[in-house]
Amino acid sequence: MYIILVYDTEAKRNPKILKLCRRYLTWVQNSVFEGELTDAKYRMLKREIEAIIEDDKDCVVAYVFRTKKYTKRETIGVEKGKPSNIV
Repeated sequence: MYIILVYDTEAKRNPKILKLCRRYLTWVQNSVFEGELTDAKYRMLKREIEAIIEDDKDCVVAYVFRTKKYTKRETIGVEKGKPSNIV
């Protein structure tokens, strides 16, 4: 499945969520990640997020697409988070 995940957490939890999301998905912009995950990996990610956030203060939204086939991605302006070429 293809996931777009966005989060809005208190500043003290941002580094933990950022580090966690980078283990599973590709960072594309501040607090925004995307990528392909299996059902099992997605369930693991959700459990780990639930262990970090505070339900009454933080918000994480995942847009789940069964396939990337019917999605289109456009960037207007500077593209953040793209892999850099290492020489």
